[in-house]
Amino acid sequence: MSDILFSIHNSIGKIVLNRPDVLNSFNMSMAKEFQAALDECAAAKSVRCILITGEGRAFSAGQDLAAAIAPGVEIKQIVQEQYNPIILKLRQLEKPVVCAVNGVAAGAGANIAFACDIALAASSATFIQAFSKIGLVPDSAGTFFLPRLIGLQRSTALMMLGDKLTAQQAVEYGLIYKVFPDESLMVEAEKMATRLASMPTKGLGYTKRLLNASLHNNLNQQLEMEGEMQEAAAKTLDHKEGVQAFLEKRKPVFKGE
Repeated sequence: MSDILFSIHNSIGKIVLNRPDVLNSFNMSMAKEFQAALDECAAAKSVRCILITGEGRAFSAGQDLAAAIAPGVEIKQIVQEQYNPIILKLRQLEKPVVCAVNGVAAGAGANIAFACDIALAASSATFIQAFSKIGLVPDSAGTFFLPRLIGLQRSTALMMLGDKLTAQQAVEYGLIYKVFPDESLMVEAEKMATRLASMPTKGLGYTKRLLNASLHNNLNQQLEMEGEMQEAAAKTLDHKEGVQAFLEKRKPVFKGE
């Protein structure tokens, strides 16, 4: 892989967007490599948390416009083959996904960050729904997640006006979880990923499944599903270890099983 840097270390699958010369904007090659890395994280038992960030001074400027207007390329193809699979993989991956936004996150770049489980940002990072500035509509599930995260009014304004948000504003709006100084972002992100990777992975995966379902379930359906997932979690080895550690007054050692 060249457009994506991928490594597995200490149970963390680290994915780095690696086209810094074009602010990590997406072309088909980078999107496919990103998808492949997510698939490997899903399949590898050794991976218990995923950490996503960008190389250089940007997280991702969204779509590479030069690639989008190349002969024979259709915009619908870009959405369906590049971005839709990434969003679905991020949400269907039953392991925690941490996103460390190290710089500008524009268009699809911003919406990919919002689709992750926990998004962190450097204090200098910015977020912008840039689609309206070139006569397009938001994709990468922006119109799905933003209204649920921050409400219809703010989502409409951000998407229609294309206003830029600072990292601090993004926290205050509820779009991301925390902001850190630029120089400590990756230290804090890796610390969080390490913490998550040491937790009961199956239980975290069941929690993510419940959160995904809550976006469309009614109350009765959600209560029923909570019961089912609780039953599944209670059968894991990590649950047994957690109870045993509590009784023995020691720190539990979870294995993600």
